[in-house]
Amino acid sequence: MAHISIRADVDLDTPTLVEGLPGIGLVGKIAADHLVTTFDMTYYASLHCEGLPQVATYQGESSDLRPPVRLYADESRDLLVLQSDIPVSPGSADDFASCLTNWLVENDVTPLYISGLPSEKENDVPELYGVATGEGEAMLDDAGIVPPRESGLVSGPTGALLYEAGARDLTSVGLIAEASPQFPDPEAARVVLEHGVSPIADVEVETNKLVEQAEEIRDARERLAQRMQQAESDESSQAQPLRMFQ
Repeated sequence: MAHISIRADVDLDTPTLVEGLPGIGLVGKIAADHLVTTFDMTYYASLHCEGLPQVATYQGESSDLRPPVRLYADESRDLLVLQSDIPVSPGSADDFASCLTNWLVENDVTPLYISGLPSEKENDVPELYGVATGEGEAMLDDAGIVPPRESGLVSGPTGALLYEAGARDLTSVGLIAEASPQFPDPEAARVVLEHGVSPIADVEVETNKLVEQAEEIRDARERLAQRMQQAESDESSQAQPLRMFQ
């Protein structure tokens, strides 16, 4: 039976949830993982929703097994983070969205859903856009976040969550950041945290480490491009092993 199992005694009032499901540029996941680590958040609950694979995950230098989708909490900041070690398949997105949304409603949680918008921009700061349901539009206005310039849709499990919120006329915010369609994009995650999560959830987030990661990834991408150019000039070279970077 679908349920969310509470694992820790944490006193929350009307918390804000930051969703971190894997997607384009891993924007949400990078942002969520950064919050959990930076704030040393408490492992609060485990999700057992229909469609989630029954697998156990572990971290380096620890024998403690945990389910792949979890909630972390910070009592002092009235903050929740959804951390996921796996993607949620599109076929399971509806059941997952219904399961999580039921719990959010019962616990008076305002969700911030995060999605990446594929962009090939290399050097410019990624743009951040906002969409909303319920009273979320006023939250975007207060944070100075503009709507997308063009029509579009949010797909996958994050899209299902936004759809569920809209169908129930619940308040939610969707933060959409321009992101690399091929590589992890910590710079996009930094923009989401600084200009989206921070003003809406009223939390201060240190993002210097994300900036450093962005620089490292840019360097790695330049080295990758150089190796691919070399491969093109040598007929005996193969580029297939470089798929791990995509």
